[in-house]
Amino acid sequence: MFAWKSPSSKPFRELRGRATDDELIELMIEQPRLIRRPMLTDGDQIVFGFKQGAYDELI
Repeated sequence: MFAWKSPSSKPFRELRGRATDDELIELMIEQPRLIRRPMLTDGDQIVFGFKQGAYDELI
């Protein structure tokens, strides 16, 4: 759910594959732009980012 492709993530890209989940969550709390959006859920599954096929299946 971390938005690695976002321009906001550029300063943090060296952390990819090295940062713990807790560290990434802390960064997302401090900078919400680092959260991949949109998010869609049906209560059981979550789709991060826009994926038309996945949205069609979920809805």
